[in-house]
Amino acid sequence: MWIDGVPVESASGRWRDSIDPYTGKVWARVAEGGSEDVDRAVQAARRALESGPWARMSGKDRRGLMLELARLLRRDAAKIAEIETRDNGKLYRESLGMVEASAGWYEYFAGWADKIQGDVIPVDRSSLHIYTVREPIGVVAAITAWNSPILMAAYKLGPGLAAGCTFVLKPAEHTPISTLAFVKLTAEAGFPPGVLNVVTGDGPSVGQPLVSHPGVNKVAFTGSTATGIRVATAAAAHLAPVMLELGGKSPQIVFKDADLGKAAEGIAGGIFAAAGQSCVAGSRLYVHQSVADELRELVVRRATNLNMGDPLRQETDLGPLSFEQHMNRVLGFIETGRTGGARVLTGGVRSTRPDLAAGFFVEPTILEGVTPHSEVVIEEIFGPVLSMMTFDTEAEAIASANSSRYGLAAGIWTRDVGRAHRVARAMQAGTVWVNAYRMVNHAVPFGGYKDSGYGRENGADSLREFTRTKAIWVETADS
Repeated sequence: MWIDGVPVESASGRWRDSIDPYTGKVWARVAEGGSEDVDRAVQAARRALESGPWARMSGKDRRGLMLELARLLRRDAAKIAEIETRDNGKLYRESLGMVEASAGWYEYFAGWADKIQGDVIPVDRSSLHIYTVREPIGVVAAITAWNSPILMAAYKLGPGLAAGCTFVLKPAEHTPISTLAFVKLTAEAGFPPGVLNVVTGDGPSVGQPLVSHPGVNKVAFTGSTATGIRVATAAAAHLAPVMLELGGKSPQIVFKDADLGKAAEGIAGGIFAAAGQSCVAGSRLYVHQSVADELRELVVRRATNLNMGDPLRQETDLGPLSFEQHMNRVLGFIETGRTGGARVLTGGVRSTRPDLAAGFFVEPTILEGVTPHSEVVIEEIFGPVLSMMTFDTEAEAIASANSSRYGLAAGIWTRDVGRAHRVARAMQAGTVWVNAYRMVNHAVPFGGYKDSGYGRENGADSLREFTRTKAIWVETADS
């Protein structure tokens, strides 16, 4: 683990094996933390926040450190991306893109570090000088998911470090290795001890004591909705505000005037990229019935032509799922859909290729004949599984897309400019893509509606998540 600027073993001395999802074999071991380690890390973060060199740094100083961190991350991007791929099975080319993009997050928020300012507020009494300052919210517990550890950390660390916060970061227990490789760069960049600490372990042993710790001032969590509810409940016991980026069951709507070739590419990328292990995966497809046959053929052809294989190889299109338990969960959803009357247009099984037998591969799957009440339509599967349905009218498409309890993202495919804006405004989702899908940028706020969480990561909005406002009143009258 990494506490107070140095690598440390856990207090218990326990270790956990990390499994390569492509080979199914142990490739690394990581310290298994507990509540004692959490307490050490929170205390280190508290010291750095209140009395260490970090507490005395100006925004300009923080900007310099963040820019150096970005430089080092770009320097080591290939190495860290390979580690992440070995740990979670994501395609190397996608891991590399995300690590390099993460450097851009630190560069962007470095630019904000010396621009966080308050206001002067006029009132009806001229002798009063009233102004506000924005201060760091404090020690932040950041919990990241296993699908994109480095990028998800940047979502939180970028604005939080710019604001002057300190962190205890808990990566997912299945994929902690790339985070541990990354955190060493903070020391090389010159960050003082205690600014960023990493405690590894599972939810009950590390996550629960971390979000419940009275020394934590804010919780930033990425993960499932069920876990997010437990996190928010635990944090509420000591009134720590929470930012939740949770699950999704995102719709893609294809109107009859859409460019079907582009739509098919966007649909395939939206559900099969990262093997469907993406919170914004476009897993519900609604197609106007007049073009359903043509689009079905295009998407099925795209799915069947995907090359499954070693995620480290450039020619691979679809890698394994991140761990065996999750693979079995995805296969269980597919079987439930099949027994409920869904037709499997392609895929639907674990790969039977001899060279992939040891890995956690599920063939890209497209289901048809599902109903709005089917479990595969309602629940987040988090795998390469697409449910295809049809509609007649724009109003029907909007109602179907908004019927989910989730509201993270949505995609719209149409050439009609008016319809694009009209339907985008009608979507109950935090992000809507038109004639595109699965794009993010450090300058654009990201977050969900409904059961997909609350709070916003990225963009100027996220800086408010990591600051609190103080109002200062000065009476200038001499009597």
